[in-house]
Amino acid sequence: MLKTYLYVPEELNREIEQLVKIQNASKAEVIRLVLKAGVAQIKSQKTGGAEVLLKLAEIGKKAGAKGPKDLSRNIDKYLWKTYE
Repeated sequence: MLKTYLYVPEELNREIEQLVKIQNASKAEVIRLVLKAGVAQIKSQKTGGAEVLLKLAEIGKKAGAKGPKDLSRNIDKYLWKTYE
């Protein structure tokens, strides 16, 4: 195990102290537990370009959003307001 030093805001420290009491564990154990859960959550989020675009498309479909039919042909026009 490696030793690491970090600075935390006072409010976060108070929340950690509350968890220490609730969990009846050491501060180091609670911090490791929270860090592990946070890292797992971040890893599980799909943040790659394709996944994000698919999520946006799904949201748009559910909302009934419609776009221009010539979007793929005129993408620069719609994004950058450039005209050929």
